[in-house]
Amino acid sequence: MSATSVTWWGHSTMWLADSGVCLLTDPLLTNRLIHLRRNAGPTPELTGAPDAVLLSHLHADHFHLPSLRAVPGEPLLIVPRGATTLVARGLGAAYADRCVELLPGEETTVGAVTVRAVEAKHDGGRGPWSRLRSVAMGFVIEGAARTWYSGDTGLFDGMASLGPLDLALIPVGGWGPTLGSHGHLDAADGAEALRRVKAAWAVPVHYGTFWPAGLSRIRSHMFHDPGTEFARHAARTSPDTRVRVLTQGETLSFEPAT
Repeated sequence: MSATSVTWWGHSTMWLADSGVCLLTDPLLTNRLIHLRRNAGPTPELTGAPDAVLLSHLHADHFHLPSLRAVPGEPLLIVPRGATTLVARGLGAAYADRCVELLPGEETTVGAVTVRAVEAKHDGGRGPWSRLRSVAMGFVIEGAARTWYSGDTGLFDGMASLGPLDLALIPVGGWGPTLGSHGHLDAADGAEALRRVKAAWAVPVHYGTFWPAGLSRIRSHMFHDPGTEFARHAARTSPDTRVRVLTQGETLSFEPAT
């Protein structure tokens, strides 16, 4: 059985390779987003075109139109139901024609893998300045491995039904000195999510990359520490899981369970 790999490019941008298929999650391929600056890691350098881009919800740090324009090739765009409107307005008809809309519970195939949209507990709106709304969701990718990319989420009752998994990509922080408990996981809640889904491998994401300009010294532990804190909590609550804390641009390769 061939290895599966995931490369973390910071925030929630990951390159997942499984069964000859390459997927890119929530690409944020810039060093600047409104008041946020990339404070760690290189600007993502994609070495090729993905087969599909998975977009979990409409918030600008996950559904970044300039970054979608920068993605090489003509990949499918797997988006929440209703998000094609945003793509058409921002990028044009050629991009909108590549959209595959899903709701949680629905799935599509990309080559040899199945991509299933799953529940996420998070606000689905574009933002307070926009009336555009859609559902927020995560994805379970099934190829040689079963991988869960949660998008942004809080804990929810049906989370255990997503497992068991080979790999869980779990958000454990945010992009500012205040996180807020609604619709997000911190390091401890991320470890609880891992305990529920029962994954063989776990990688913490959505931390340690972007931070508001001028606030680098404000609660800096919330920028630097969530990944290692998640690993510490997970060692206690999920001792059978191997946690890999990646640096931006680093890759984890593993053999899925048979």
